[in-house]
Amino acid sequence: MPQHGTFHWNELTSRDVERDKRFYQDTIGWTFVSMPMDRGDTYWCAIHDGKPVAGIFPLTSPEFDGVPEGWMPYLAVDDVDARVAKAVKAGAQLMRPIFDVPDVGRIAILKQPGGAGIGWMTPVGM
Repeated sequence: MPQHGTFHWNELTSRDVERDKRFYQDTIGWTFVSMPMDRGDTYWCAIHDGKPVAGIFPLTSPEFDGVPEGWMPYLAVDDVDARVAKAVKAGAQLMRPIFDVPDVGRIAILKQPGGAGIGWMTPVGM
């Protein structure tokens, strides 16, 4: 069970998903399971020792032009809506509206006051 305030998930944002899947498969031994996304793309869940350990998010839509490739960490939080309200008051910027991913949780993408990106999520069952 995830605990509030701890890192819960890591996601690679990628413009070349197949390249990145090959890299992590060849170097780390990850396998991948596809998960269709609402916008028509495929999200890739990395599996290690039978457990999901990370994801690869494709940056194929024009809305992601200018978004750099890189790793996005996600913190587990007890109430993403209430915590985001506090974060915005403290100087963070909500990058897109808070959204739900079925069977995963409620997610916010923030830019903290110094400019670094961070995901916060209330995982299902937390």
